[in-house]
Amino acid sequence: MKFLDQVKIFIKAGDGGSGSPSFRREKFIEFGGPDGGDGGKGGSIIFKSERNLNTLIDYRYQQHFKAQKGENGKGKKQTGKGGTDLYLKVPVGTQLFEEDNKTLIYDFKKENQKFTAAIGGKPGLGNTRFKSSTNRAPKKFTKGSFGEEFWVWLQLKTIADIGIIGLPNAGKSSLLAAITSATPKIANYKFTTINPNLGVAIYDDKEITLADIPGLIEGAHKGVGLGIKFLKHIERCKTLLHLIDINNDNLINSYKQVREELSKYSKDLLKKNELIVFNKIDLIHKEELQEKKYIFSKKIKKNTLTLSTLNKKSVKEIKSKLINYVS
Repeated sequence: MKFLDQVKIFIKAGDGGSGSPSFRREKFIEFGGPDGGDGGKGGSIIFKSERNLNTLIDYRYQQHFKAQKGENGKGKKQTGKGGTDLYLKVPVGTQLFEEDNKTLIYDFKKENQKFTAAIGGKPGLGNTRFKSSTNRAPKKFTKGSFGEEFWVWLQLKTIADIGIIGLPNAGKSSLLAAITSATPKIANYKFTTINPNLGVAIYDDKEITLADIPGLIEGAHKGVGLGIKFLKHIERCKTLLHLIDINNDNLINSYKQVREELSKYSKDLLKKNELIVFNKIDLIHKEELQEKKYIFSKKIKKNTLTLSTLNKKSVKEIKSKLINYVS
């Protein structure tokens, strides 16, 4: 499935139906009074969040959405049928913005949240409503009002328990594939992942939702590489799993480079729980591994874990650690 995390759409609520100017016309009744019914209310545009969606791709090829109009009123005091509301499904994590793409209207943080974005038009009144002691045969009736209409932006920020971050080719997609049922594209070159991938791991009957965030490079906060487009997905993650290729020549610089990009995008990202994991330990001797870990911990002063996605025991140990970061 293709990934789309931002789209602009036009929404139009249904217009209200007009009232009827009808008069009673029946045999043997010479002076039938007004019997025009009211119109029906226009349908509204309602957004609803769905857990099983993870992209806005459904809105790529259709950008205009209109709810049903209310029916006009009829004689015999018959009220027009109201227009049906139009429900638009969005993934959990979607934010609704005004046309300027800056003013937040609503934030869908949980499943099954509903928000009425465009309200249907009010129904018009039939001439029966205007009958009085001084006006027994009113011809007056009102038309229904227009439903609200405007352009809005939908922005998706992935919601996951764990966000897997790191430089390109650190092995993030391999890790996601190893501990979940997700099947991301995996290859030994930079920028294999061009979209966030989601997966669910189960450990001790508990679920862990993980997001494989595309690799960060210098200048990502300015949009360099895959850039700022994907940094926003990290904001929603509760914990960051910082994956580092143990075979890098300078582990400290690799670590600091990613942390620097996070800091430049938002200082709040540095406050999140962080789990540092050295990956691809199967490609290095144990003595060299221990030396690199020692130098790193002495300089950075943070605990680290090790991993080989080819070793089932190693993967299981990581899953057991991750469960501690899931509320």
